[in-house]
Amino acid sequence: MVLLLLLQALWFIAPAYVANGFPPVVRGKKPLDFRKKIGKYPVLGNGKTFEGTIGGILAGIFVGLVQITYQSQLPPELGLAHFTLPIVVALGIGAIFGDLIGAFIKRRMGMPRGHPAWLLDQLDFLTVSVLAAGLFYRPSAAIILTLFLLTPPIHWLTNYIAYKAKIKKTPW
Repeated sequence: MVLLLLLQALWFIAPAYVANGFPPVVRGKKPLDFRKKIGKYPVLGNGKTFEGTIGGILAGIFVGLVQITYQSQLPPELGLAHFTLPIVVALGIGAIFGDLIGAFIKRRMGMPRGHPAWLLDQLDFLTVSVLAAGLFYRPSAAIILTLFLLTPPIHWLTNYIAYKAKIKKTPW
């Protein structure tokens, strides 16, 4: 039962996880905020780029399109979310915009780029992607709770791996 719930949760959130994790791979150069500041702090910071934003959204949508392509071949008793294009797009865009909202909040708090903000860093993208997808699909409360418990350790682990692979400058 627990393994099935984990599978259902990871199936649902896969496009958002990929969208959120992809931007550092792109290593974009053009900041979304054009290096503008509000007061003495950047709006978003140089780490939030056009290339990463577009790349992340497209990577998330790509994963969702693969899921759409193969979902009919999976056993219905698994109870996996039946994806449509609007759900996939909402998950990809939601993840990226959630991350941007988190960056905006961190800058308002005076936190520099790369500074950890425990739980905000792990749950900003998840919260917005689930809310955005909720316009088209309502996952169960059990799936949502599982994701909120599972995402922080997965986020920490994947960031540590990206740090060791020299994709990210910090392990968080």
